[in-house]
Amino acid sequence: MAISVFNLFSIGIGPSSSHTVGPMRAAREFASRLEKQPARVVVDLYGSLALTGKGHGTDKAIVLGLMGETPAGVDPEKIPALLQEIRTTHSLPLFNQNPIPFVEEKDLLFHRDKQLPYHPNGMRFTTFDEQGHEQHQEVWYSVGGGFIVSHKEAMEDKHIGDNVVEVAFPFATAAELLHYCEQQQCTIAEVMLKNETCWRTVEETEEELLAIWKCMLGCMERGLHTRGELPGGLHVQRRASILREKLEEDQNPNPLSGMEWVSAWALAVNEENAAGGRVVTAPTNGAAGVIPAVLKYYTTFVPDANEAGVVRFLLTAGAVGILYKRGASISAAEMGCMGEVGVACSMAAAGLTAALGGTTAQIENAAEIGMEHNLGLTCDPVQGLVQIPCIERNTMGAIKAINAAYLSLRGDGTHRVSLDQVIATMRQTGKDMKSIYKETSEGGLAVNVPEC
Repeated sequence: MAISVFNLFSIGIGPSSSHTVGPMRAAREFASRLEKQPARVVVDLYGSLALTGKGHGTDKAIVLGLMGETPAGVDPEKIPALLQEIRTTHSLPLFNQNPIPFVEEKDLLFHRDKQLPYHPNGMRFTTFDEQGHEQHQEVWYSVGGGFIVSHKEAMEDKHIGDNVVEVAFPFATAAELLHYCEQQQCTIAEVMLKNETCWRTVEETEEELLAIWKCMLGCMERGLHTRGELPGGLHVQRRASILREKLEEDQNPNPLSGMEWVSAWALAVNEENAAGGRVVTAPTNGAAGVIPAVLKYYTTFVPDANEAGVVRFLLTAGAVGILYKRGASISAAEMGCMGEVGVACSMAAAGLTAALGGTTAQIENAAEIGMEHNLGLTCDPVQGLVQIPCIERNTMGAIKAINAAYLSLRGDGTHRVSLDQVIATMRQTGKDMKSIYKETSEGGLAVNVPEC
């Protein structure tokens, strides 16, 4: 099993990696496999995709994926016009096929009371011929962070990353990762860099990581300079731009001004995400603001920050993300928000500690602290939108990550609870958590704040 850092950091669009990016990829994968021209395509959505799919843009993502669009390639500004054309003409330009009739009310169905066996985010794609006979059917699951698996792969217990690639240092636990570091006398980032050479050269890996950082900065910049109301009906106003202006005008910054900037950066990213803009999955869209905000803290407030530190940060954060992907899940539909903001906080804490020159023991400690204090965090988006409490929650995750990093750096890496133990605890907590708190909008704030 091999997972690249670029599986965890991928460029896409908002508002959700599991409900937007994953379904778009699944729909495109399905359409690309079609050998016969169908007369009709029907898509059935189940579980969390059905319950919160409208607010998360799943319907739009499915249509775009069937057209052949990709999360990284589609132009967010052109999406409304593309969808309007399909909804007006009731005709879908199917990827690699001729256009077919398509009426969303009949051909894109939300089964709010049903769930497929493998994962809460299930999709069934079915094609029919002119006589209404079934031609082809596939079931796909969006398992968090934009990762997808087919039903066949799921039943064979395969996951994204299962392939013939053999990395130099395969690891599934923090103990294995730290063992390699000790054995090879190298850092976590260096282990990751050696593993990445299975796909690309060291220079290409570093260049692509810096391109990811550039995309994060672009998203942040757009969010910091855009005002207005976010879509969806909650009437949530963007705040990042206002906060930026106040911070820039402040003639007497207080000791916490740095943390206020971190909050502004996190808000900027997640407001862009909520608006369906271009973001980097890190490791999910709902938690996309944590890592960029902490990395921006590093490049802004650390005197000797440099591009090597940025690369070290992202590689180390990626290694920690792989541990959660392997040992638990980064899907809120399985783990609640500890699978998103909690994981992002842990990744960012590890990345910052590495960028600041921490030891492997201190890095593991920081990652553990970052998750330990997010255990049990629910996912209860109001009206199924990635806005309340999601946007503010990213600011909290970023601040916690910075705190965790400095706590670990003040120690020698010795701690009582290991990262592996906290990941195991997270996995069990997710299993024990009621489904109403796992991205269904059936519990928590979603029912106690019905009108905003």
